[in-house]
Amino acid sequence: MSEKTFQKGVSDPTQKLDGSGLRICIVHTRWNYALVDNMYKSVYETLINKYGVLPENIFTDTVSGSYELPMAAKQLIDASKAQASATASDLLGSPALANKEKSSKKTGPFDAVICLGIVIKGGTAHFEYICDAVTHGIMRVQLDTGVPVIFGVLTCYNDEQAIARSSTEEGFHHSEEWAAAAVESALRTNRKL
Repeated sequence: MSEKTFQKGVSDPTQKLDGSGLRICIVHTRWNYALVDNMYKSVYETLINKYGVLPENIFTDTVSGSYELPMAAKQLIDASKAQASATASDLLGSPALANKEKSSKKTGPFDAVICLGIVIKGGTAHFEYICDAVTHGIMRVQLDTGVPVIFGVLTCYNDEQAIARSSTEEGFHHSEEWAAAAVESALRTNRKL
C-alpha cells in the first residue's frame, strides 16, 4: 500500500475539554534530561494553553530515571490525598468554615498524573526489563489508586529515534496527546452518565 490511508495518532476528543478545575501532577525523569525537558515543556504548555489548566494547579516533581516513575506517582497521589484530608475544614462544605479568600489554586488530591521519561536501548537486556517494569508499574498505580496515570515514556531503540520522537513536530504531538489524555481521563471521573 503506497498511499497513506489513515491519520496516525489519537483523534481529537469528541467534546471540548475544560481542565480549568483540575489539579494535575507531572513527574519526569532527569535521565536523558535535555530530551525529557522538551517533552515536559510541551505537556505543561498544552495543559495551560489548550485545556485551560491553571499553572498554579500543575505540580511538578522529578525522579532520577524511568524505573522510579511508578513509585513516585504512587507516593505523590497518596500524599495529595492525605494532605487534602488533613486540610479539609468541613466535610459537609459549610460556607461558615470556608476560607474567605477565594483562590484558584486547588489543594485537593491530584485529578491525574503524567509520567514522562525516555528509555533508550543499549547493548544489554536492561532496556527490556526497565520498559516492562515501568509499563506495568504505571498501569498498576492507576488501577490501584483510581487516579489516571498517563504513560508518557518513550521507549526508543537508539539516540536518533529518541531525539526524533521527543523534539520534533512528531514528538510534540505525543506530548499534546498525553496532556489531552490526562484532562480527558480526569474529567471522566466526574462526568454525569
